[in-house]
Amino acid sequence: MAEKQTLASWYDEKYGKMPNASLFEQLGGTAAVDAAVDIFYRKVLGDDRINRFFEGVDMEKQAAKQKAFLTMAFGGPHNYTGQDMRKGHAHLVKQGLNDGHFDAVVENLGATLKELGVAGNLIGQVAAIAETTRNDVLGR
Repeated sequence: MAEKQTLASWYDEKYGKMPNASLFEQLGGTAAVDAAVDIFYRKVLGDDRINRFFEGVDMEKQAAKQKAFLTMAFGGPHNYTGQDMRKGHAHLVKQGLNDGHFDAVVENLGATLKELGVAGNLIGQVAAIAETTRNDVLGR
């Protein structure tokens, strides 16, 4: 006798993830966030508009902090222990970090997700979350 299939597993098989799944789950969980952050930082470090802000930064530690932050921001497990956005970026604001730089970061994040085949509506949700940090990142 076959096991009864739950509505959730039937829906997932037929249509993909349940609509109430967290953004973290819809993006693919830890493996997807890890892959995205690695590709994202390759793009950022190659972007002359913003790569100067990462000179002298331990990128392994930076990537680990970013993975933990994005996991939390997207509704996954809360393991982020870094500074808040305002404190964490204050030294960059003193170096001239502005809206154009913030836009370049969001652009690189969107391009990364597109490269990974993430659906446009999910990329929009990621961009909306990033936008909520703009004023704190820029010290306003």
